[in-house]
Amino acid sequence: MPAQVLVDLDAAVTKAKGAMESATVLINGIAARIQDAVNAALAGGATAAELAPIQAEVDALNADSSALAAAVAANPVPPVAARRP
Repeated sequence: MPAQVLVDLDAAVTKAKGAMESATVLINGIAARIQDAVNAALAGGATAAELAPIQAEVDALNADSSALAAAVAANPVPPVAARRP
């Protein structure tokens, strides 16, 4: 049986990873909603130049989401038993 500190650490890391994955989903959802609004505005007659500041924010949200998702994927959490010396 692993030491309690390892069990506690595993739980904390798993919780943090879940929070990061949830944040990625949230960021993607916000970016998609804003992108839909931009597309609707363009369809309604707004110009790309008028919406450029908003599009830049969508692009930034997507970049942040991609970076967060990459960080989560690059740091998988092995099971406690695999981390024991």
